[in-house]
Amino acid sequence: MSIRLIIVGLILTTAIALGMIAYQVATPQRPPQLAVPQVTAPVTVSYLATARALPAGTLAREEDFIAKPTAPDKLPLNAITDSPEARAGLRGALVRRYLDPGAPITADVVLRVRDRGFLAAVLDPGTRAASIGVDEVSGVSGLIWPGDRVDVILTQELDASTPAGRRIVSEPVLTNARVIAVDQDIARGDGTTQQTGKVARTVTLQLTPPQIDKLAVAQRLGRLSLSVRALDDGNVQRVGAQSTFSKDVTSVLGEQPGGTTVRVIQGDQRNEVTFR
Repeated sequence: MSIRLIIVGLILTTAIALGMIAYQVATPQRPPQLAVPQVTAPVTVSYLATARALPAGTLAREEDFIAKPTAPDKLPLNAITDSPEARAGLRGALVRRYLDPGAPITADVVLRVRDRGFLAAVLDPGTRAASIGVDEVSGVSGLIWPGDRVDVILTQELDASTPAGRRIVSEPVLTNARVIAVDQDIARGDGTTQQTGKVARTVTLQLTPPQIDKLAVAQRLGRLSLSVRALDDGNVQRVGAQSTFSKDVTSVLGEQPGGTTVRVIQGDQRNEVTFR
């Protein structure tokens, strides 16, 4: 009886062993998983550089700058790191010397609007700075930037005794004036800058002393508005520009036909009387 049990046990053991061998043969073997090394991205910092050549005296625009990444240990000396605040602070800044394309922007090569001495450095010899108040319409929807050239247009309404066709008149009082600052950035020294998209309230122009006197009178006479000139139109003057009256805009306000104007002179007084 014991021999028979031993034989049955051997048969069962053999069957189990053969089954395990068959299972291992039928089951595909997976290759051993290799550990994937973790790659750490290199640490970089971005600094501001010129997007194009900038001559000395340029009033910088935001599109004049690009961000260049580099390793922290290779950051150019005194380079201005890229940030929204840094870009806003450089808007309208004066470039002190010629900069090649791709040159790093450092604190010593630009004079920012809020820096002391900005006005004295940016003005041409013999000129002065004068500010003009603007709104969303007269300031060209806030799209005027330092370095632009503008015409100043005066629009005034004459007294009620003036014929309707000539009661409202518009004329250029200044042409090709250089914009040197926009809004309050020039007066604020707390390190804050103008927010993007904010409508300007003050535009500062570079003018000669006689032009400043003319602007002061024009501000008392009526409403002033600015007209931006094209880049290639900077040196073109509006020579002999004519005044535009109401009747020149709409024929409805044209002067009535048949009227006769007589100039009456009494001593040193001169008056015009219109008979219709």
